[in-house]
Amino acid sequence: MIGPRRSDLCRWGVIRSADDHRPTRTASMFRHLPIIRWTLRCAALTVMLVAAPACAQQSFENVAGAWSGGGTIKPSDGPRERVRCKADYTVKSSGQSVKLNLRCASDAYKMELSANIDQNGSDLSGNWFESEYRQGGKVSGRNVDGLIEAKIEGDTITALLNVATKGNRQTVSMESPGAWLSQASIELVRESR
Repeated sequence: MIGPRRSDLCRWGVIRSADDHRPTRTASMFRHLPIIRWTLRCAALTVMLVAAPACAQQSFENVAGAWSGGGTIKPSDGPRERVRCKADYTVKSSGQSVKLNLRCASDAYKMELSANIDQNGSDLSGNWFESEYRQGGKVSGRNVDGLIEAKIEGDTITALLNVATKGNRQTVSMESPGAWLSQASIELVRESR
């Protein structure tokens, strides 16, 4: 005889004997099908959530280039003033580092800021220096989905900075209560390459 005997197949639950009324192994497996589907969905979701940060590696590539525009600044000792700005972002290290040069001027103020910022995952760290007022310090924050949220610290200033980039448009807002420049709101447009 080739293959398993009928009695072996009955004992293994593959087929039933005539007097056996127990559900077959196949029937019991289908009874748990909703649980199996739910488990597979949970496993797939877990894999997607764990893999998402690796797939969505943040970078500075979306800010690369020359930008110009304007907005307003609010000195602590006076009214809001119109300001014109030019920014140049030089991206390095496969998008994980950026060198920023920013120049802004109003009727009464002039500012020239440079910064070097590195990114590890979505975390930012670096340093900045403003040459007109001879101030400098460190930068820390996050870069997630085109939104940079940073904290700028120096000997005499602490500021919160948001930079939102969508395509060729960028919005920069800064708040620094108690500093000589307490607020800034600037809209920039990327210049043609």
